[in-house]
Amino acid sequence: MQKAPEDLEIDKLDREILSILIEDATVPYTDIAKKLLVSGGTIHVRMKKLQEMGVIRGNNLNINPARVGYDVCAFLGIYLNKASEYKDAVKELEKIPEMVEMHYTTGTYSMFAKILCRDTKHLREVLNEKIQVIKGVQRTETFISLEESIKRQIKII
Repeated sequence: MQKAPEDLEIDKLDREILSILIEDATVPYTDIAKKLLVSGGTIHVRMKKLQEMGVIRGNNLNINPARVGYDVCAFLGIYLNKASEYKDAVKELEKIPEMVEMHYTTGTYSMFAKILCRDTKHLREVLNEKIQVIKGVQRTETFISLEESIKRQIKII
């Protein structure tokens, strides 16, 4: 009987493949295979397995937001009226293109989000006209990022 994707485990070779791709996602599978002394087909099979397991989630292009006109990065603490309004609020927040990350959190805020805007006027519009009008959102607290100092994937050990 074949195991379900969530029951599969990653091994040393999987971790080595991931480590190489975390450093440079453009490395061809054939180069990875040569470095790890396996066949190119093995790398393809392993990558498919990692995707099916949910270890690898998509293939995304990582752009510099400031280079395409989004100069303001802000973090937003969102207070909900009631925790039971979380799912409905998330459905509405997903519709906001400037919203790039959302986390359901413990502590002071119900949710913590990352938004990207062109400038502070655009940020104010997103806050006032898109976020704070959502049913269940009691209030928000905004933190503007002055500089992103560290951004990386987790190292695979």
